[in-house]
Amino acid sequence: MDFGWLEITVASLVLTAVIGAIWTRGRNWLDPVFWKRFAIVGSLVMFIFLWILTFDTLAKTRIGTDRVPSPTVINYKITYKYDADKGYYMPVIHKDEKEPLFGKEYTEEEAMKLLVKGKLVIQSRACMDCHTLLGNGAYYAPDLTKAWLDPKWEKIMIPATQSRTKEEAMVKFLMHPDKYATWTRRIPNLGITESKYQNIKAF
Repeated sequence: MDFGWLEITVASLVLTAVIGAIWTRGRNWLDPVFWKRFAIVGSLVMFIFLWILTFDTLAKTRIGTDRVPSPTVINYKITYKYDADKGYYMPVIHKDEKEPLFGKEYTEEEAMKLLVKGKLVIQSRACMDCHTLLGNGAYYAPDLTKAWLDPKWEKIMIPATQSRTKEEAMVKFLMHPDKYATWTRRIPNLGITESKYQNIKAF
């Protein structure tokens, strides 16, 4: 059974109150020892819950789980679908429809290397000083979380860059943003290699 943050918070407070009340039984609430014991109990209970939540989070965010699919996910078509239970759009991986990047299907090891390199390039160029990614970053430039699904790539950028695929159009756009400017706020030319832009695209 999954527990939400509210249930865990209430449980930790109740446990602190019960253990604290037992340990301080018979003492006046104005007595400094009363509050000292409650502070000790509260700290220990919160520490225990923090450890439990840490290991629970690590288990849920391992590669290969529902939340973090295998890196080979980049070989398949990905769309978003509204989830009525959660109240927001969720990514959908179409395992029956392949959509390999740059015309190549990657093994798990190759895909992992590609994604790690892309992440490092994004961090080294401070992309999130302007962009948002997974809810983090700035709001000056477009959100990158679902940039792959923007219909602009097929309708505008593939013809403009004379590319065959969406990923090829993205790389050409990033390599020459001044040539294919589409917004008033223009991305600067970061002057990095085509292979690094491919890494960014994969990530």
